[in-house]
Amino acid sequence: MRAIHFMRQIVLDTETTGLSAAQGHRIIEIGCLELVNRRLTGREFHRFLNPDRDIDEGAERVHGISRADLETEPRFPEIVDDFLAFISDAELIIHNATFDVGFLEHELRLMKHKQPKIEDHSSVLDTLTMAREMHPGQRNSLDALCKRYEVDATKRDVHGALIDSELLANVYLAMTGGQTALLLDADVVGHHAADPSIAGGRPAAENVDSAAVRAPAVEPPVIRATAEESAAHDVVLEKIRKSGACVWDFD
Repeated sequence: MRAIHFMRQIVLDTETTGLSAAQGHRIIEIGCLELVNRRLTGREFHRFLNPDRDIDEGAERVHGISRADLETEPRFPEIVDDFLAFISDAELIIHNATFDVGFLEHELRLMKHKQPKIEDHSSVLDTLTMAREMHPGQRNSLDALCKRYEVDATKRDVHGALIDSELLANVYLAMTGGQTALLLDADVVGHHAADPSIAGGRPAAENVDSAAVRAPAVEPPVIRATAEESAAHDVVLEKIRKSGACVWDFD
């Protein structure tokens, strides 16, 4: 029997003092949520950061965070080890990855980290690039995708790294098939039994009435896909494979 490979992904978002790291802007918030095999585990990494500089008015209107709010928060070098340990060897799911990765690498360079490239720690999947391929010529902001995939964003008054990560996780799952898991919850619990920090699994149901789940005796008709339907199906499957979210292609 072939071993099942569990896929670990980290949905990530940042908030910053402005739009350009090249102009000296800094990260002020990092929010990450963990997915294991397309299921949110309950593990997260969330930090506010002291940028040691002012925040642009336009940026503050977007995320609602002032410099005064951050005066007692840690600086990036104080949290970098915990952050890199959290994302290590996972696939990062980021909307407009060029922006967030650029800021993260800017912070790593400022502190002269020995591995300043994010690709040294994680692979990256850009959901903005994916959305543009799937929906060419349409608006593909996170807000637009939430509306398109009916992800409820009504609780978000301002942008925040953690809440945007949660919205992106739901959008990503909808974009890549809509299923939050392809394995039983008990499988995930058993795989991570030695790691109490991973939450979200539930034990398999007990004492199920077998009559309630017994298959009916009627044999359903078989309706086969047309050649055109099969071709369209293959196109969608190939997009999922390229996204790294394909869990049925076992080695």
